[in-house]
Amino acid sequence: MFVTPAYAQAAAGNAGAGAAFAQFIPLILIFAIMYFLMIRPQQKRVKQHREMVAALKKGDQVVTQGGIIGKVSSVRDEELEVEIASGVRVRVVRGTVSQVLSRTEPVAANS
Repeated sequence: MFVTPAYAQAAAGNAGAGAAFAQFIPLILIFAIMYFLMIRPQQKRVKQHREMVAALKKGDQVVTQGGIIGKVSSVRDEELEVEIASGVRVRVVRGTVSQVLSRTEPVAANS
């Protein structure tokens, strides 16, 4: 008629494993929400910026992170030469370009 203490503990131990998993469900949901609301959009922005910087070419009008507006006069590996006024050129790192205001169109070949 009496239940031994070992048998009672074994029955309670099996139920505790499911309860422990149930405690992690809110944590998993919070991580999923953070991923879709914060991490994924930031990764998209970084990818777009990387593509924009890679596509820079001579003649593009750009804005740097410092707020300087100028026209790209030459493109090197990791830096650009930007003309900010007539005869005034500064060298900037490609990654500091925050926006391209206008792109130059390639010249069409006349046949």
